[in-house]
Amino acid sequence: MASKQKKVELLWNMLLSRRFEEKLTELCKIDRKLPGMVILSTGQEAVAAGVCGALEMEDVIITNHRSHAHLIAKGADPDQLMAEIYGKATGCNKGKSGTLHIAVPEVNALGTTTVVGGGIPIAVGTAFAQQYNGSKSVTVCFFGNGAADEGSFHESMNLAALWNLPVIFVCENNIYAGAQRMEDHTRVKDIATRAAGYAITGEVVDGNDAVAVYEAALKARERCLTWKGPTLLECKTYRWRGHGEADHQIYQPKDEINAWMERCPIKKLKAELLSEAIITDEIMAQMEFEAIDIVESAVRFAEESPWPAPHEALEDVYA
Repeated sequence: MASKQKKVELLWNMLLSRRFEEKLTELCKIDRKLPGMVILSTGQEAVAAGVCGALEMEDVIITNHRSHAHLIAKGADPDQLMAEIYGKATGCNKGKSGTLHIAVPEVNALGTTTVVGGGIPIAVGTAFAQQYNGSKSVTVCFFGNGAADEGSFHESMNLAALWNLPVIFVCENNIYAGAQRMEDHTRVKDIATRAAGYAITGEVVDGNDAVAVYEAALKARERCLTWKGPTLLECKTYRWRGHGEADHQIYQPKDEINAWMERCPIKKLKAELLSEAIITDEIMAQMEFEAIDIVESAVRFAEESPWPAPHEALEDVYA
């Protein structure tokens, strides 16, 4: 069960992620402010906070293009993260990855990828290395419901099950794959049912309930470390924004968006903690102030940072 301290930590990580991405939403509206495509996870923060809240520092995460909340919840530095999104030399990857391919090795966030399903076999490889080296750690792979229709998903599930690897497959089912609703690209109602085909544990959890996600992820981690096999954890959630910030969301019904916004994961946990007297309105206001201050500081850091030097273009390139 989640302790009082853990619940406050979950709320904080969601709040910081939300304010971070709200700032990105603002910055995207300014011409030529941010290079490249920006893809957000606004509304899905409970999955990142809950899963990463159940992990230890030595545990690895592999994520996808909708990664900011995952990285923040795993402990990435907001200054360096913002600088990377700006493409600056002080970023996590010296401004070379931008927002869509960030790696933060110091917190064992080993990579993000825009290739749909591309991170899943990488996670299986990382989990194999952990098992081979006798490490007491696990790998978590985040992906969307669309990726669960890729061959890489099924091949990876099969191999992970066969070798009993310490990997947790986390499907963030936000109803849409790009602009396609789930029922338009797959017949199964729950992605988690596919776990049965590989004789591993499959579980569906409310992806807008950070505590429920945390507790499910904690159990999945324990299964991995006690040789009870991988887990496919499906978190039912919703993205409030479009696929990217250039997406006008014409395929998403407005009443559907509004209904899911009413189920805001931050609003839900905040109400619970207030009712349980774990926090007060004053503490919540202080958390809000600190989150905004951290994000504004990150923006200043990014804007004051230098651009990468041209002669550095081929440094850190291994292939």
